[in-house]
Amino acid sequence: MVDMTALTGMHSGTQANKRTARRRAAEMRLKLYGIIAIFLAGAALVALLWSVVGKATGALTETYLTLPVTLEAAEIDPDGTGDPNIIRRGDFSGLTKDMLKAQFPDAKGRTARRQLYDLTSAGAAFELADLVAANPELVGQTIDYPFLASDVTDLYLKDDFGALIEKPTQGNLTLTPEGDGYIVSSTEGDFGAALKRVKEALVDQARSVRAQAALQENGVVEFTRRAEVAESQEDSTKNEKLAEARAAARDKLLAEADALELRATSEGGNEALSDENRSVLIQVADGWLKMTRITPTGGMAEPVIPMAREVTASNIWGLYVTDLAENARKVSDNQIVWIETLKAEGKVDQVFNTRFFTAGDSREPELAGILGAAVGSFWTMLVTFALAFPIGVSAAIYLEEFAPKNKLTDFIEVNINNLAAVPSIVFGLLGLSLFLGVFGVPRSAPIAGGLVLALMTLPTIIIASRAAIRAVPPSIRDAAVGLGASPLQASFHHVLPLAMPGILTGTIIGMAQALGETAPLIMIGMVAFIVDIPQGITDSASVLPVQVFRWSDFPERAFEARTAAAICVLLLFLVVMNAIAVFLRKRFERRW
Repeated sequence: MVDMTALTGMHSGTQANKRTARRRAAEMRLKLYGIIAIFLAGAALVALLWSVVGKATGALTETYLTLPVTLEAAEIDPDGTGDPNIIRRGDFSGLTKDMLKAQFPDAKGRTARRQLYDLTSAGAAFELADLVAANPELVGQTIDYPFLASDVTDLYLKDDFGALIEKPTQGNLTLTPEGDGYIVSSTEGDFGAALKRVKEALVDQARSVRAQAALQENGVVEFTRRAEVAESQEDSTKNEKLAEARAAARDKLLAEADALELRATSEGGNEALSDENRSVLIQVADGWLKMTRITPTGGMAEPVIPMAREVTASNIWGLYVTDLAENARKVSDNQIVWIETLKAEGKVDQVFNTRFFTAGDSREPELAGILGAAVGSFWTMLVTFALAFPIGVSAAIYLEEFAPKNKLTDFIEVNINNLAAVPSIVFGLLGLSLFLGVFGVPRSAPIAGGLVLALMTLPTIIIASRAAIRAVPPSIRDAAVGLGASPLQASFHHVLPLAMPGILTGTIIGMAQALGETAPLIMIGMVAFIVDIPQGITDSASVLPVQVFRWSDFPERAFEARTAAAICVLLLFLVVMNAIAVFLRKRFERRW
């Protein structure tokens, strides 16, 4: 018989209470670990989305400069034919440059002119040509045309090159002509705040110089060590000299850093302004001056845009300081002045960037769009689905319903499971050698990408389809066969429809994985620069993940926002595809 007293003692008393407390504490720790894990995963997701979406907002708007342009008939259609083909061959680039020179006639010299022409996009002239070709009656007229701004202009207006900070002014500005420039001063010492900002930049310069000195110190240590372990006197002497040279360079840099810090912390000052300092600009009498030297009370300045009238004193003026030194940003001081002038005249407009969603790829970031890559992804996914779905489902039905259980089918099943874990780039190598090398499939075409991705997706579809077919109760098959259906009819008329929700779910998840693949498509040449929108599966094309990869490697800063925006579009496609998979499962799933 069972000793109930002993049994009761095992589940009560001090020891039992301690075991219960430990078990409950372990359960609480497990719950806490789960909550922490969920929180960390959610925080990582929020940080990722915040970073990507935050950068992507910069690609949602584009800038236009609305300026008057004279469509000279002699430059566009001298014979007055009105033929669009002749009009498109006109010198619209020259007209655009003439328009900018007329807007800012004081931009002299090759460098200044190049900076002036860089205010508008290289594609603005082609868009103007398309407009005039579609409307030949515009030839000979002067029209206000919205020129697409360059990426430099657009990024400046979005404060990506640092803001132009206005400093308050209280005194009267005095200007005394001195050569080609002016001696400027203020009755209230308004330049002190600007000088302080300039000195802050000296601290940053000193920090950079000290970092260079630290590198020289590392060289001293290394060459000294080499001199100590040298096997010959010649090598030792050589390394000692190198260590001495590095030490001299270090001392020189440290002295330079000390001098910069002393200038930054001392009262007053007389700083010469170069492209290594923050720029100081003065706006007065509808003109702009750039300071070349600054003191607490004034300094020297040279005109960028001449004043509308000569003035010697004014109480209406503005003082501005840039956030970054001129050599630390792509936009020059001249371009800042020109852009601010156009902005003050109401000639700058920022609108929603529909071009990003309706244009193909371009080397110019302001002209680049994702439509070509999106259409390429569509054609590629269409080929992938058309091949992988019927083949995968057919293979799953055969293996699950009709294939005999022997060593051959076991070998096939093992290889299918192994293929699901093969790195995607291996499929790219297979496609490169087989489809392109043997069968001559067009390179960088959706049909090539679809074939490679279909091979990669097949194992996932087969495995998911077999699991869905296996989940259908055997009684369905038995009932169908009992009523006179053949095994083939039972499989296709009864089992397959009931397994279809699970099959579609696995297929969509596999397609979503294929949509985000980059490595296999790079191997077959879909990384090529494609401007045109593909019209079919044999046209050259790119895809969204490859477009993201290419843009992320471009040096232009404006591509950062477009890369993030393309990532958002790709994530949206993936979310939609996974949402469809969840909907199909919830809508058609049956519980047995």
